[in-house]
Amino acid sequence: MFEDFYGLRARPFQLTPDPAFFFESATHRKALSYLGYGLAQGEGFVVITGEVGAGKSTLVAHLMATIDPAQLTVGLVVTSALNGEEIVHVVAQEFGLPVAGHDKASALGAIESFLHSEARAGRRCLLIVDEAQNLSVSAIEELRMLSNFQLGAHPLLQTLLLGQPEFRATLLESPELEQLRQRVIATHHLTAMTVREVKPYVEHRLACAGWQGQPVFDDDVHAEIHAATGGIPRRINQVLNRLLLLGAVEQKTRIDAEMLREVLGELDDDGARALVSPQSDASVQGAAQTSAQTSAPAFAAAAPAIAIDTAATAAMIEAALTHRDMQIDELQRAVLELAAVADEARNAPARQDDGAALAALTDQLAQAQAQVAGLEARLAEQEATLRHMLTMLIEWFEGGEGHRAAA
Repeated sequence: MFEDFYGLRARPFQLTPDPAFFFESATHRKALSYLGYGLAQGEGFVVITGEVGAGKSTLVAHLMATIDPAQLTVGLVVTSALNGEEIVHVVAQEFGLPVAGHDKASALGAIESFLHSEARAGRRCLLIVDEAQNLSVSAIEELRMLSNFQLGAHPLLQTLLLGQPEFRATLLESPELEQLRQRVIATHHLTAMTVREVKPYVEHRLACAGWQGQPVFDDDVHAEIHAATGGIPRRINQVLNRLLLLGAVEQKTRIDAEMLREVLGELDDDGARALVSPQSDASVQGAAQTSAQTSAPAFAAAAPAIAIDTAATAAMIEAALTHRDMQIDELQRAVLELAAVADEARNAPARQDDGAALAALTDQLAQAQAQVAGLEARLAEQEATLRHMLTMLIEWFEGGEGHRAAA
């Protein structure tokens, strides 16, 4: 309805993923960088997590639209609760493989044969698993086993895992997934958009739908949309759909804050406000903080030698994550430099008078390899430190001391 009134050729804020409307926010740009780095390696696992509606599926749709099928064969699995045997059959099905016996061994054999034939045809294979938080640990481990298929020294399958925040916790904490953790080559958590990104996001999607300047949004509307939705793209889309519908019904070419508040009030009345507002999350966090503050004196009395400042711990973790991301960026640059030096060394002429240049290249290659090895070691140490800090924090909140103190 409002598309006709505003002269739009499509629905700009549809809730289903559409790569034509992909908006590259800062967090999505970073995710694409990690995806590009991971896909360039051609092996292992890339993990992308984010809240419901943060744009994981839209990111995948954008990725799929940019993939050359002549170079990369993709299987996309959107999971429900699957066990280890079921996930193998689903993967075979998504790659279009008939499994005659409907048993796990036949499915594995079909997958391996398919991966070998694709490799011989010069194509790599990528498995994308969406909603990975629904998988059992046995199913996740089965995915790791699929990554063992090789042709000579070349891995045949790379996997992209997408899930909600609890999937990140599963990967971090499950002792059964240690081998998979060692094969994760890139990971990123999609965060909400900042308040400054809401206006570009709204205008980008409108422009993709043929927006010619109407409706006009008052300056304060975008900030209030961010406050109402927490900057989550799908929540923003839900609010904007209702807002533009109201504008069309009332024949308004300017959207103001009063109209937004009317829409939010309507969402309150029909019970849909909880779907677009971060208030429910905030109330949970507030309750947790209240509980922690209430239990703090009892905890201090029971264990005076132990003092945990959760805010300071969170700040330490945030700083550590930022430092880790910087190290990953540095490692990516070092890997690219190493590849460039290696190519130059391979292509260097073998003439006698070029011996000094070749020796210099060899020395440069050795230095680059040492730099990469050093960065990888520092990253491993950083990951271990983060896991230890998170484990301590989780144990305090969910384990014995925190619950005993609250009691």
